[in-house]
Amino acid sequence: QVQLAESGGGLVQAGGSLRLSCASSGLTSSPYLMGWFRQAPGKEREFVASIRWSGGSPFYTDSVKGRFTISGDKAKNTVYLRMNSLKPEDTAIYYCAVASGPSRYDYWGQGTQVTVSS
Repeated sequence: QVQLAESGGGLVQAGGSLRLSCASSGLTSSPYLMGWFRQAPGKEREFVASIRWSGGSPFYTDSVKGRFTISGDKAKNTVYLRMNSLKPEDTAIYYCAVASGPSRYDYWGQGTQVTVSS
């Protein structure tokens, strides 16, 4: 059974930083992609960032470029999201996801709350 466990969320003031972690277990093969999504109150879930597990440049949504950094630790099967210069509009539940192939994300974590106060 595949499990994704997010951690690192919390309450931070605007301009602050947080690092989210997502530890995966139960995968029978290396993932194709690992990504982060977020869902703010009253809004749809949106893509934040992704990284191809085999290497290559990561992808970011425009609103986080230059502030967020996604990285992975293959030995720990863990993906991270370093978030700097946080803004109140970054407030959301952040979800980790794994894609076994290029077409869709197959597995999702339970989410971790990030709240940025002004």
